[in-house]
Amino acid sequence: MTQKYKNTRSNAYATRGDFCHIYVEQMNGLFLLSLLLTADPQKAERCFLAGFEDSVRNNYVFKESAPLWARRSITLRAIRLLCPRPGEETESNGARISPLIGNVPAEVHACPNFTRIVALNSFERFVFIMSILEKHSVHECSLLLGSSRRDVINARSTAIRHPAGVLIGTETHSYRDVIAFAEVNYANR
Repeated sequence: MTQKYKNTRSNAYATRGDFCHIYVEQMNGLFLLSLLLTADPQKAERCFLAGFEDSVRNNYVFKESAPLWARRSITLRAIRLLCPRPGEETESNGARISPLIGNVPAEVHACPNFTRIVALNSFERFVFIMSILEKHSVHECSLLLGSSRRDVINARSTAIRHPAGVLIGTETHSYRDVIAFAEVNYANR
């Protein structure tokens, strides 16, 4: 392969068709991301569709980065929809879980621990998903969420401690065990 061909290929922009292919091929994972972020099936559907519309309208994404852009579009839509802020929570965590349990897709039922992630308050949930599962840096999380790095660090720490007992079933596991457990179950979707 010549260098000129490599440069041409790596500079190609993603087309609407490329994004359609990504959303069809990765539908379950993208919807799971939307569902975990919003913690509500109807909001997840709106977020998923709006993320798709944003993706196909964008003409300035390199083809190589299109799958990441699709995930980012859903994350940005979820942030706009819910506006998660540190210390703000309007409903109890338990109230949010019960309507979700009956309306979740098979991907979530396959790993019931995802439902437990929804038990986090919205800011902690966003930080946990963005930083642990989606691998965004603390700095990027703070920019996307419009909050301080300190708030993101605190929320991440709290979110990791909270699922340690909820996700694995006991408080004796380390943070690394929790992160590894969440990453493996999320990556397999």
